[in-house]
Amino acid sequence: MKSISIPLAVSLMIITLIIGMGFGYYMTPEYQSSKYETMGMNGEMLGEPDRNIDLRYINSMIAHHRAALLIAEQAQASTRPEIQKLATDIQANEPKLIDELYEWKKEWYGDTRIVRDPVVPNLGPYNSTFDLRLLNALIAHHEEGIEMTKEARLKTPRSEIVDNADAVEEFLSSTLKIFKGWRSEWYNL
Repeated sequence: MKSISIPLAVSLMIITLIIGMGFGYYMTPEYQSSKYETMGMNGEMLGEPDRNIDLRYINSMIAHHRAALLIAEQAQASTRPEIQKLATDIQANEPKLIDELYEWKKEWYGDTRIVRDPVVPNLGPYNSTFDLRLLNALIAHHEEGIEMTKEARLKTPRSEIVDNADAVEEFLSSTLKIFKGWRSEWYNL
């Protein structure tokens, strides 16, 4: 019986490690959760209804709430009282929603990793169209969130996720009407 040379054995171990890492990267929820930022195939955000569907929803919804906070930081530049109140409300309420999602993530998956912040539009300096840019960003943000909640409801096996998706969608739908009303009233659009 011939023995394998040490350089060949080391090379095979390195190749196996690289293939294993690539497969592990592909199978992790973080790989799939990037669909929040770029829509997946067939317009899906959350991917297949597999064992990690709820984790992908949780990660995506955390990123969605973080995006609201990041937009609210910029919204403070507005001089409109309605926008100022909106920014204050977002900053008061979104952290609670994020905390609940992190609790589920830890309890259901043993996952304590922090979800990276999403990229949000830079609204630029305050001027006569700042609030229009803000409203357009919020409308797009809410519409994306509604699509995510609809998809989650169809794919999740957990009643907690269905309840969360229902509550989030109800809130997003009602505020979406408000934002579109403001845009119409303030900018005739």
